[in-house]
Amino acid sequence: MEVFPLLMSQGHEPVAFFSDAASNLRAIIAIHSTRLGPALGGVRMRPYETEEAALLDALRLSREMTYKAAVAGLNLGGGKAVIFGNR
Repeated sequence: MEVFPLLMSQGHEPVAFFSDAASNLRAIIAIHSTRLGPALGGVRMRPYETEEAALLDALRLSREMTYKAAVAGLNLGGGKAVIFGNR
């Protein structure tokens, strides 16, 4: 699957990958929209089969947070962080 066209088609803003060898941390932060205000979101930690699966989850969840905030009438956008729980 081509992930970068998916990023562009869904209107995501920054998407960042993080890793820290000392703590064995791997994470992705996806900001879908800040058009209405700062991004609202949370963190999901779970085992992911692949980095692509984690990225797709972060993209989907951040987009859903944008819509959730809009439906609630909040002046907020959507974002989400996922932490790889595999290690």
